[in-house]
Amino acid sequence: MFSPDEITEVIKMLNEEDLDIRSVTLSINTMDSIDSREENVISKLLSKIEKIRRFSDVVDEVKEKYGISIVTKRVSVSPVQFMLEPILQADFSVRLAKTLEDMAEKGRIDYIGGFSAFADRGTSKSSEIYLSSLSSAMNSTTRVAGVLSAGSTFSGINLDSVRKFVSQIFQMEPHASSRTAVMVNLPPDSPFVPSSTHGLGMPDAQINVAVSGPGVIESAIRKSSVTDIRELHNLIKRYSFKVTRLGELVGREVSNLLGVPFGAVDLSLAPSPKTMDSVARVIESMGVEKVGGFGSLTALAILLDAVKKGGAMATSSVGGLSGAFIPVSEDSGMTEAALSGSLTFETLIMMSAVCNTGIDMVGVSRESDRSEVTSLILDELSLGLSLNKSLGVRLVPIDGKPGSIVDLGGLLGKVVIMPLKGIKSQISNMNGFIPNFLKRLEFG
Repeated sequence: MFSPDEITEVIKMLNEEDLDIRSVTLSINTMDSIDSREENVISKLLSKIEKIRRFSDVVDEVKEKYGISIVTKRVSVSPVQFMLEPILQADFSVRLAKTLEDMAEKGRIDYIGGFSAFADRGTSKSSEIYLSSLSSAMNSTTRVAGVLSAGSTFSGINLDSVRKFVSQIFQMEPHASSRTAVMVNLPPDSPFVPSSTHGLGMPDAQINVAVSGPGVIESAIRKSSVTDIRELHNLIKRYSFKVTRLGELVGREVSNLLGVPFGAVDLSLAPSPKTMDSVARVIESMGVEKVGGFGSLTALAILLDAVKKGGAMATSSVGGLSGAFIPVSEDSGMTEAALSGSLTFETLIMMSAVCNTGIDMVGVSRESDRSEVTSLILDELSLGLSLNKSLGVRLVPIDGKPGSIVDLGGLLGKVVIMPLKGIKSQISNMNGFIPNFLKRLEFG
């Protein structure tokens, strides 16, 4: 139960501090669509539209009932790689993407995830087809999100698949590459795109929720007069509890009305292009003059720990990526820091050690050396292996020089081309896979 004071406080958060529910995601099993005939696969997928429409209606109903802003409605399906197994054709892969687009449009869904494949240690015939058609599939859609799983702590990293992934994103339009990522240690229940996919071991359908709230945390810090680091930690923890509690409320309400099991709340601070909804601003409110300066990692580590501890007290259903999200284009403070030069690729890799985004929504010039871009991605993915955590890369190749900007609009914000080092690296041109890191294999 919420007390009157809590209700008043939440209303203030919603009206003045940009608190919202980032996304409510219906994750559905589509493995029953696998068939050796194309028309049967398409027909079975399209039969899910009514379920998706019902989900969309329920989210709107909950939004209206509580007066809460729910930014996006999303659906995740089983990895399309499995549907390609009996039909190994690139044209069919593109047709699958267009079918998912149709499902999202007719179901009134903002994004549909699951255009995904696994190539952690090697590339199967179906993942080869997926990789060869990825750019065509993403360029021909606007709501489809895809992710390549290129490694895991227990498998290592598949160099060949990362190299092919880079080749594909350089053939994509900015709107397409902004919906495409490569990851290691991909979680099965993430509500965030492009990482969302209906993973193995999940029920036939599940509701997952992603909360937001950087503006709430920043406002609380700036209004306080704390001088002790533990008091600051406790302050963030208390407000994270309240933000997560709202996400739990919305998720369970949608779950009950839809008759679908409630899965997880992703304990992540997710920014938006709004000025008052920035993780960078939170870091700066903690005492760092500009994000990217020394102290940024310390502030982010304190923030992340407090968010997780406060959120874990508000829900026993923790899942997804659960970290501080720093997609550069989607965070106005990060965008400014990238333009000023205080935020670099090295800074982003460093911050990845404590957050769960990786290098996210950053522009690179289409003139960049492909080997250097591949090596940059490998550095990030290797960090994920070494730390045994989910990390990924979402780069947006753009025509132009460092400092150029492309405004993608909406949640995607302004993509800034950040400079690379211009130092050649041949490690990305080697074949095979990086072996799993033995020191990280812990069997209990």
